[in-house]
Amino acid sequence: MNVPRERVGRAFAAAPDYDGNARVQREVALALAARIAALDLPENPRVLEIGCGTGFLTQALAGLGGDWLVTDLSPAMLERCRARIGESAGYRYAELDGEYGHPQEGPFDLICSSLAVQWFDHAPAALRRFAGWLAPGGHLMMTTLGPGSFAEWRAAHEAEGLAPGTPRFASVADFGDLLHGVENHVEHHPSPLAFLHALKAIGAQTAEADHRPLSPGRLRRVMARFAQSGCNVTYEVVTCHLHRTN
Repeated sequence: MNVPRERVGRAFAAAPDYDGNARVQREVALALAARIAALDLPENPRVLEIGCGTGFLTQALAGLGGDWLVTDLSPAMLERCRARIGESAGYRYAELDGEYGHPQEGPFDLICSSLAVQWFDHAPAALRRFAGWLAPGGHLMMTTLGPGSFAEWRAAHEAEGLAPGTPRFASVADFGDLLHGVENHVEHHPSPLAFLHALKAIGAQTAEADHRPLSPGRLRRVMARFAQSGCNVTYEVVTCHLHRTN
């Protein structure tokens, strides 16, 4: 990845209608919560969540109980998550750069994250570092985006001989033995403009650092190509799991 994290933080903080437009993000969080619920966790696990966003995964795992440290790079997102979950003795909220920071607490029985670590510079290396924060018997389970994400939007650029600004996500193979599975979620948009508006609404419009915005004419040509493909967008969702046995 080559996306400045301060720009990512600002974009998500300013996301005007995240919950109303993050349909795939909600679906992925619910599926991840179901996988986590099937793990052999202690009765009251110590949990660290990385990149909570507005709290889709946090809320979906409310029945898990335990002692939670809920974190995000964006203070605004933390507050939205807190508003969703409500004040509870079992939840603490802290601003944390998940890739380069370090939680003040631990070790943890569960470290989880839904569609956040794709914004890291080196996601596979970060996940392996997280393993050191696990208690014996603990689990790390996370979802991220693979390089097949937004393939249709990329193809529309390439058909016009242009380079897209879409972030370059880590290769699936780079996750090695952490890889648990890969699934495609396809989202349909009524128009190219609706797709761009949806990206902005969830704060996911941040481009690669060296990307130069397209001129209006070039953007119109890319949008026309995208419309010809049916305005479908694929999210390649990569699930990672690590179990610390000792």
